[in-house]
Amino acid sequence: MSLQHFYLDEQVLADEVGGPFPLRLAADDAKHARVLRLAPGERIAVVDAALDYFACEIVAFDDALPVVRIAQRFERADAGPSVVLVQGLAKGDKMETVIRHATELGVAAFVPLACERSVVRLDAKKAAAKADRWRAIAKSAAMQSGQPAVPDVREPAGLREACALLADADALLVCWEEAPGASRLDVALDRALGGGRAAQGARVAVVVGPEGGLAEREVEALLACNPRSSLVSLGPSILRTETAGIVAPALALYELERRARAGAL
Repeated sequence: MSLQHFYLDEQVLADEVGGPFPLRLAADDAKHARVLRLAPGERIAVVDAALDYFACEIVAFDDALPVVRIAQRFERADAGPSVVLVQGLAKGDKMETVIRHATELGVAAFVPLACERSVVRLDAKKAAAKADRWRAIAKSAAMQSGQPAVPDVREPAGLREACALLADADALLVCWEEAPGASRLDVALDRALGGGRAAQGARVAVVVGPEGGLAEREVEALLACNPRSSLVSLGPSILRTETAGIVAPALALYELERRARAGAL
């Protein structure tokens, strides 16, 4: 059975000496620990503020905070390729669905993109509130799925801001329903990363449009902002935005993992 994961914003466990110590969990995480009915003797996984990874044994509770001792420190994995999802703003709870499930898959960051055909229009106040909600969902999904870190979730960006953020990506994959069927994602990654194996630490960005899709002007701007950009197709079916927002990064993560395994052989 996998361990329940918790993330610390400020506490560095390597600095804790002298026996058991309280975990300085955020208020919502402390509440979550109580809901789980964690008991002394149980172990939890903890990623601290230095991004070091530990298994901790609960000794007791102090004012609702678990008091723990370090049972094991895991070696920090080498930074492998990461996937950033640029998701066109979608209505209702579609953004929440995408962020939840894409986090479970291992997406490292999210950039919500305000598009010409986005049904949702957010002012600054609503955008900030939505981003806070999405961050909470990403954190919950990361805890549930045992991710090594909580994904970064940005506030909604316009096309110009998104292009600036994507300019230095090692590969930029723009998913568009009007792309030629032969525009395969794996081929685009090969071309951008320079061969069959994944580049260590490569940052791959995947762009998915909103309900109405990306406008041609937006596609052209995205392709022009990065010399390692490619137009890709997700197959002959027209996918809902919330489906594409999960399928596209899943395919990218799969291809990157496959290349990493091939490189290790």
